[in-house]
Amino acid sequence: MMMTDDSLMEIPLQRIERALHPLQTAPSGDAWNRSEMIDLLLPLESDKPADAAVLVPLIPRDGVLQVLLTRRTDALRHHAGQVSFPGGRIESADAGPAAAALREAQEEVGLALQLARPLGYLDLFDTITGFRVLPVVARIDPSFVAVPHPDEVSDVFEVPLDWLMTPENLELVEVEYRGRKRRVPEFRRPPSAPTQRIWGVTAAILYNFRQRLEQVGEQASA
Repeated sequence: MMMTDDSLMEIPLQRIERALHPLQTAPSGDAWNRSEMIDLLLPLESDKPADAAVLVPLIPRDGVLQVLLTRRTDALRHHAGQVSFPGGRIESADAGPAAAALREAQEEVGLALQLARPLGYLDLFDTITGFRVLPVVARIDPSFVAVPHPDEVSDVFEVPLDWLMTPENLELVEVEYRGRKRRVPEFRRPPSAPTQRIWGVTAAILYNFRQRLEQVGEQASA
């Protein structure tokens, strides 16, 4: 299936692609948030985090890039009830992180593979639940209509990328966890989805996205 014309998206998508790790070279080494997670990770060296991938879907609609997000069902084992990107563990049968993210998106929200064009990777993330997550950014055809899997996804919604990339919409909230106070990223409630709380790993991934876009802008102006 041919993707519809997205000439209005050409410049922002080019900038996004420049900000990402190329699909041919997935990032490795320490996670982007390693220093913040060092005392929260598994204590034994033999306990390695499980490799996972999430899809960061960008959908052009009426000249605006929208980011698709999901709310996980309350019955899930990990991150129940939280806003997240489609994704999960990388399986041995997957051709790589991008393939795993696309498979999970197909299972969770019914995304057909031919409607997605992976653009590249953001940085690696460690989670307190024992996963090392690789976010895969992809352009999604605007004809896509989400069909959430009822056992995994309770809601699907979209937020404009520009809103998520605006610094004033993200704040650090102080919480107490495992005996000390920590600062956790959390977005203000987006006008397009005022009931949704975007925080934690999902907010951190979007913050990393913003940082990488800012770096591209600084390089272009230098």
